[in-house]
Amino acid sequence: MKATHEHEWEAAPGLPSALPPGEHVVWQGAPDWRSLAVHAFHVRKIAVYFVFMLALQAINLTAPDSGAGWKPLTEVAWKPLLVAASLYAFALGLLLGTAWLSASSTLYTLTNKRVVMRIGIVLTLTFNLPYKRIAGASLKSYAKGVGDMALALHPEDRIGWAHLWPHQRAWYISQPQPTLRCLAGCEAVGQQLLALWRAERANDSLRLEQPSADSAPPAHRSHGVLA
Repeated sequence: MKATHEHEWEAAPGLPSALPPGEHVVWQGAPDWRSLAVHAFHVRKIAVYFVFMLALQAINLTAPDSGAGWKPLTEVAWKPLLVAASLYAFALGLLLGTAWLSASSTLYTLTNKRVVMRIGIVLTLTFNLPYKRIAGASLKSYAKGVGDMALALHPEDRIGWAHLWPHQRAWYISQPQPTLRCLAGCEAVGQQLLALWRAERANDSLRLEQPSADSAPPAHRSHGVLA
């Protein structure tokens, strides 16, 4: 398992070098940037917070002074509210742009031997995860068939949390789990991964499951089991 640093060329899309004899690409995909913006960059939650702050500011601007009645809307100085709204919109635009750049610079690849993750906007990293070093996998589904597929590595294998962000499973800091984020048709990709894993490790058994509500952190509670 290794990370290949920033490269100016690729032997094939998503692959820093030519595949050895006997290895071939089975599937390639990238995150859906809109889902990535919502679930990785939390644009929706931040937008709700900004709306709440604007509402509080509007109430403060129109509040009565010294026992007088509420100010007529025509007498309210709306400039501070407009400035705040502009800054909030700019911040949301930056988050959306970052989500789009992150998705457009990412390519996930399944070969018959490994999972390859090419990630990074400024500094591109390519992680090679052989199936023999993958201990398990979990699916977290969102709406419209989009979901995350997290890969649990063996304890002796560890990738830095910051190196993976935002392509890592939340709340797993000491033992980060590389995650294929916001994939369309995630269940089909998960079944494909399971078949490839079994073919590479025919004598082992892998459970591709969705974490139970009792054991998973709040952000990863889901249901069902694929085996």
